[in-house]
Amino acid sequence: MVKKNACIFISGYGSNLKSLIQNSRNHNFPVNIKLVVSDNKNANGLLHAKKNSIPYLVINTKKKNHEITTLNNIKKYNISIICLAGYMKIISKKFIKSFGKKIINIHPSLLPKFKGLNTYKRVLTNNEKKTGCTVHFVNEKLDSGKIILQKSFFIKKNDDIYTLKNKTQKLEQRAFSEAIINIYRYN
Repeated sequence: MVKKNACIFISGYGSNLKSLIQNSRNHNFPVNIKLVVSDNKNANGLLHAKKNSIPYLVINTKKKNHEITTLNNIKKYNISIICLAGYMKIISKKFIKSFGKKIINIHPSLLPKFKGLNTYKRVLTNNEKKTGCTVHFVNEKLDSGKIILQKSFFIKKNDDIYTLKNKTQKLEQRAFSEAIINIYRYN
């Protein structure tokens, strides 16, 4: 199997990045992580990139040409797929079109419910019985692309924002890799 080159976008801790790095070491996993991009120079996830000798790029999203710089770096590493793993910025339509390949995102709810931010609080406020995570293709509308897969769990009476986040992140770490395998299974 010829592995595809992946770029992971992060903003924070990088638990999904860490999981993807571990899985990418398996010779049957369909991608190699060739680049990590972060909009946060203090993101703990950058430590995973450093520790595993993966090149990384810190971008200032306030700079006008940050997307061009990012695309140039992505091109340099021959990236076939971008994974948004806790990346907290919205990618422009122009960027999506210019990249022209697969971009996937993981979202901490069972889409189409609870698109956007403050997901856990909204899940609890809405008295949901079940929640989880969704891996989907990125399109030009926020959290609206074709769903690749979802994982879920039942909410317990004593769950709060912290426990929901913890449970969801554990599911995400499995779901993201499974989604990538599903994408490339028949290609």
